[in-house]
Amino acid sequence: MVDDGRIISVESSAAELPSDCPLVEPGPNATLLPGLFDMHVHLCCDSGLGAVDRLGVTGPEEIHASIEQALTQQLDAGVTTVRDVGDRDWAVVERRSGQSTGMGPSPTILASGPPITVPQGHCSSWGGAVSGTVGLAQAITERAERGVDLVKVMASGGLTTEGADPAQCQFSADELRFVVSAAHEAGLPITAHAHPLAAVEQAIDAGVDGIEHCSCTTENGMVADDQLLMRIASSGITVCPTNGRVPDVDVPPNIAAQRKRLGISDEAKRDWIRRAHDAGVKMVAGVDSGIGPGKRHGALPHIIVDLVAAGISPADALAASTSEAAAVCGLGRTKGRIAAGFDADLIVIEGDPLADITALTRVRAVYARGVEHRIST
Repeated sequence: MVDDGRIISVESSAAELPSDCPLVEPGPNATLLPGLFDMHVHLCCDSGLGAVDRLGVTGPEEIHASIEQALTQQLDAGVTTVRDVGDRDWAVVERRSGQSTGMGPSPTILASGPPITVPQGHCSSWGGAVSGTVGLAQAITERAERGVDLVKVMASGGLTTEGADPAQCQFSADELRFVVSAAHEAGLPITAHAHPLAAVEQAIDAGVDGIEHCSCTTENGMVADDQLLMRIASSGITVCPTNGRVPDVDVPPNIAAQRKRLGISDEAKRDWIRRAHDAGVKMVAGVDSGIGPGKRHGALPHIIVDLVAAGISPADALAASTSEAAAVCGLGRTKGRIAAGFDADLIVIEGDPLADITALTRVRAVYARGVEHRIST
């Protein structure tokens, strides 16, 4: 039972409903689930080839249009909460705050603002490039003043920025410790983009709350021994592996070349995910939405399918995109479950995801805080 955007009760049968309560019948072979969380999105990016670098020269009107289109595509896929971990010039922070209003229901937005990076570093054209501890301190102050939900720092280069080597750290160990401490003093969680093993180790030592990608690349490929996995697990750090992609979409040649150089493959990533999960590492589901066609907005169900292919149970994979994700975002008492007092973020899918996880790709209906979203066709 839903009223004013909240679940007010969960009944065992329709017979227990008040006579004046409208009843929605989902149809045969349907499953009702909490709305999904995509924990790694870039709403400013348009899912096209070269989206990351192109965003640096995109005008405000185009960025606004990309954000609105991305939000619609996320809802179409059953995603009712998005965690944006990198925008351009605060555009998503402003959208979240209502300074730029969309039409109809929208996913709940958590936003970091521009990712903190170095000059000419990964995503530096988005407005978050700084130098030294003075620049890092100013960056945290500005984010706190703007009311961001979390801080994102680029601990290493990335695959999608020309000239920013994903095999190299971008900050010194002291700088990374400094920015983590400054974020925590400001009451903000901080997550680190990290591909190379050296950057992952820096992030762990610095005390970050989360690690994005966490590829653990070395000159010998992806290397994460049991001791490292135990360190991540015992620290309570949340990993968003950004695994998988939309089926039948090829990796762009430039990205494929980078992946080959770093020793990143789908098989190696799945093996890493399985071992990390078995070691007790806390993981959440995220796409890296918007950076390209294979990582388009609304691809989250395919990434959850990939988690199961890696050896995670369907129940745990679903939790990584609902209840566990909500807890990581500080929303564990209002989202991620179907229970009285929780937001009415709900999806109806065709089939049973515990028996066939691909059922998540067959979305019949989506409700954001009780308002039905008309799924685009």
